Amino acid sequence: MSEDKSIKVLIVDDSPTVRAVLSRALSNEPDISVVGEAKDPFHARELIIEHRPNVIILDIEMPRMDGLTFLKKLQAHYPVPVIMCSGVAATDNHTALKAIELGAIDFVAKPQSGSSIALRRLSEDLADKIRAAAVASPVRPTIPAKTTIKQRSFRSSGLDPRRFLVAIGASTGGTEAIKELLMRVPPDFPPVAIVQHMPAGFTKSFADRLNQYSQMTVTEAVDGDMLEPGRAFVARGELQMRVYRSGNQLHISYGTDELVNRHCPSVDVLFDSVADQVGSRAVGVLLTGMGADGAKGLLNMKERNAVTIAQSQDSCVVYGMPKVAADLGAAQHVVAPGDVPDTVVAALQKRVKRAAVHR
Repeated sequence: MSEDKSIKVLIVDDSPTVRAVLSRALSNEPDISVVGEAKDPFHARELIIEHRPNVIILDIEMPRMDGLTFLKKLQAHYPVPVIMCSGVAATDNHTALKAIELGAIDFVAKPQSGSSIALRRLSEDLADKIRAAAVASPVRPTIPAKTTIKQRSFRSSGLDPRRFLVAIGASTGGTEAIKELLMRVPPDFPPVAIVQHMPAGFTKSFADRLNQYSQMTVTEAVDGDMLEPGRAFVARGELQMRVYRSGNQLHISYGTDELVNRHCPSVDVLFDSVADQVGSRAVGVLLTGMGADGAKGLLNMKERNAVTIAQSQDSCVVYGMPKVAADLGAAQHVVAPGDVPDTVVAALQKRVKRAAVHR
């Protein structure tokens, strides 16, 4: 790809070391060109005028102006896709998630090691996020913080939440899509297992944040956790998460750190285990994200007679994973995240009624 068609990236970070590592990580990507490195937002402003970058990688903590303040200014004056570069400390985690709410497309963990393996993983992850950001749609408005949306209870709909399991997978744009979905579920919704592509160290903060918005109890999943109604479990970063059955109970299980579809955790790994262990009593939901992770798993779930749902194109930040699922014929329903809970209830009611007729 010629340079004039490459994705132009500006790196904004006060650390010369971090700027050098990020630039080096992208140096072998033929479709990505680092057009500038800025030590602070004031320097970045000059480089933006000069180079008109397609994507900006933005540090959170910087002198003279912090990343969130600069992000807000960018959204108002130069709404270019932004990827936040965050440390792994809890305070940085929360700030990175806040940045997503403010309009950042994604975030990447700051490099912790200069080893060749770490650099290769960083290169692949960062390049994928940049490509996703370059094609991302503008972030949709979300529900104001701390707004609670009351839902009719799951049981009052004539359904027993103990009989079902909902599995959700997402990538770029998924943090807000999952939040919007969980804000609209009743407290007695079936157990929910979630894979969101996210670095290790961030998933607990993500779960804690979701817990503030949902009537369900949302936690980072622990190996052996029992999947119970009213609870949602977020897969821990850099471990593959599955569900397994022990007697009449479903539990969480962690496996290796092996990449599947270049992701760990992988949506396909979760969906395949749900198809095998839960079958027709499962619901699969595939949300926004780049690539194809989860599409084949959703098809597997459909073939086991599960209810399958993909996010609609007009509500996606990146219409990648749901599009592949739709193209495979894996999605029985195509809706926006906020419509997923009602879609789940309606689909399960229809199945229960149909089963009653055939008794």
